[in-house]
This record gives sequence, C-alpha cells and structure tokens, in this order.
Amino acid sequence: MMSPDQTRAVLAWHVLAGVDETLAENPVDGFNVTDASPPAVLPPKAPRSVEDSQATTAIAGAPLSVPTSAVTPSPAMPPPSGEESIKTAVHLAEAAATFDDLHQALKSFDGCALKKTATNLVFTDGNPKGRVLLIGEAPGAEEDRQGTPFVGPSGRLLDKMLAAIGLDRDDVLISNTVFWRPPGNRTPTPQEAATCQPFLERLVELMEPAIIVPMGGPAAKSLLAETMGIGKLRGRWFTYTTPRLAHPIDATPLFHPAYLLRTPAQKRAAWRDLLMIRRRLEEKAAR
Repeated sequence: MMSPDQTRAVLAWHVLAGVDETLAENPVDGFNVTDASPPAVLPPKAPRSVEDSQATTAIAGAPLSVPTSAVTPSPAMPPPSGEESIKTAVHLAEAAATFDDLHQALKSFDGCALKKTATNLVFTDGNPKGRVLLIGEAPGAEEDRQGTPFVGPSGRLLDKMLAAIGLDRDDVLISNTVFWRPPGNRTPTPQEAATCQPFLERLVELMEPAIIVPMGGPAAKSLLAETMGIGKLRGRWFTYTTPRLAHPIDATPLFHPAYLLRTPAQKRAAWRDLLMIRRRLEEKAAR
C-alpha cells in the first residue's frame, strides 16, 4: 500500500498530465480491454425525495417501479460548436474598447475548452503602451498557477534577453496565442487557437506596438500564417495587419526562451535577432 506522500505524488503527476476528471465509476485497464466498445459513462445521479424513495420500494419478487423524475436527469445544454464559439469571440473582442474591457471579455468567455481544465486565465504582463509585443504559444504550469505569462526559468531568460538590448517588462507587453494552459502542456489545437485569435487580434489593435515578436514556431505560424519552421522564419521581417489596424506592423519571430534553455547553441542566433530588433526600434524612434 502506498504512503500518503506517495499517493499525493501520484495525484500531482496525474494533474500535471491533464488527468483531472473521472469518466466512469470503476477504473478500466486500457491494456486489457477485449471489447472494442468504450465503457459506459454513468450519468449523474439525480437527487431523490423521501416520497420518491418510498414509491420505489419493491414488493418481494416484483420488479422495482421507478418514477421517471427520479432517474431522468434534466437535459443539459449542448456545448457551443466551434463556429459559434468563434462568432462569440469576435463579438466580444470587437466590443472591447480598452485592455480592461478585453480582459473582462475573456473572463466571461466560455467558448474555449481549455478554460475548463486551467487554473487561471493568463492574459498579459508588462506595459500595454510599450513598443514591443511579445507573443508566446500557451501558458505552462507555472504561468497557469500564477496567472502571468512567461514566469519561471523561461521567463527569467526572457528578462535577460530583453535587458541585453536595453528593455524590460515596462517597455514591452507579453501574451500568448491562447490564454489558458493546455492539459499536460500539449500543443494547442487549431480550434483552440482559432477561438482565441479574435481576442489576440483585438489586443494588437488596442496596443498598436512598433514591433511584434512571435516567440517559437507555433506562435510564428499562427500570427504570420506561415508554414515554415522557426529556423527559417527567424531573422526575417514580416508584416502583421488586421482590418482595424491603421497600418501594418513589423513582425519578426524569435526562438522561444524554453527552446534556448534546451538548446544553448542557438543563443548566438537569438542574440543576432535581438540586435536586429534593437536596430529597428532605433530606426523607428529616429523617424
């Protein structure tokens, strides 16, 4: 039998892996399933009154007579379709006139399935009036706990990267392509990214930064509608625009700090990209 500490460790591991919901009353060994059909999921038990309990008492040898009201759950509202969720996101995002409005709209939005498994909404950090907008892929475990993007080891490296070109979090705004942590830190699905995209577009429109920096391949592909990997996208300039922006915005992808922690050899290329960003900011300031 496991000790209490071992039990807690196993439960914590399951939560980090995204296993945080009970689907059936009894466990199922997926490696020893002979029937191809999935196990039946038990419906929630409806509360029963004293009268219902008395009415269901069986006579010896006779079948039970169960009132329909005691076992039939009330019909649940079907979840919104992906198209409906995107339409709602567009409506809420367009109605946001300020960053606070956009934040509140995201809090009230239930169209992204990631919200059900995440601990916190992770919106932005930094200065909404800054000159640079940094966009990552999705919150991780520490970001989910704190409700702040880019904290922990990757956040500390990002702070050092910004300081190397004379910037800090007061000069930039940091966010992600999705605003809730995917279970187990998996890659967000195209549907999840599409559902959050109207809010991200509105964030760009409200900020109007001088430069957008997608960090990592998924963020770069999502924002720039490109299919190439980050190795071919970094070191180049692109433009980002939406129908409501007054003018296109310069954008250049950067290696994600988490990737640089795993692959230190790429820090030299990242340094060249940071110098390129600094030069572009200096050029814009001189105009």
